[in-house]
Amino acid sequence: MISFHLLVNSNIEYWFNGSPSIKDAIEANGIPHTEVNEIIVNGAPVDFSYTLRRNDRADVFPVVNIASLSTDSVIPPLPNPVSFIADVHLGKLARELRMLGIDTFYENNWNDQQVADIAQRENCVVLTRDIGLLKHKKIKWGYWLRSQLIQEQLSEVIGRYNLAESIHPFKRCIDCNGIIEPVEKENILLQLPPKTKEYFNEFYQCKGCGKVYWKGSHYENMLKKIKTYYTD
Repeated sequence: MISFHLLVNSNIEYWFNGSPSIKDAIEANGIPHTEVNEIIVNGAPVDFSYTLRRNDRADVFPVVNIASLSTDSVIPPLPNPVSFIADVHLGKLARELRMLGIDTFYENNWNDQQVADIAQRENCVVLTRDIGLLKHKKIKWGYWLRSQLIQEQLSEVIGRYNLAESIHPFKRCIDCNGIIEPVEKENILLQLPPKTKEYFNEFYQCKGCGKVYWKGSHYENMLKKIKTYYTD
């Protein structure tokens, strides 16, 4: 018998042949390993490698917040600072996270294998709406976004990973994730529209792709939105 203490408590009788691991049993019931905090079998904590035996009683507890992981959590400690990789369907979320200064890998042509490979190489958290992707063995950390609405998704990620104090707006390029730094106006004159040259003197440039930023009419609106996620 396996009990899943996830969105609602549920008890499932899991029938098996051979010697499956507890990880296999959990994922066979639709729960990716990245969503599991702690596993208790017959009253004792175990990790994902535990081999199920007849008449085992397993309790599976979810991750609610990274700060509240149990001492026996099966999730390895997150790197500090944490970085993310968003799957191909989360381009808007990736841009929003980058706008907040949060390191977020994203390309709109990456397949699942590429996402898993990059997540492993860069030690980052996978963000996705695809539960199947989170079952990939290369992925250590990941989160299945509950909402399909961008602002709710952003709130989910900030809350789950305690990112409020890690927000540094306009430090990363929303297009390529590169670092943005101040740049002298005369060095980027050829990239500026005529009216921008006339009315603005403070500019920033991405070290990665070279995109130029300035505090135009959209800047105040972006600031208002950002301040809903943190307080200076």
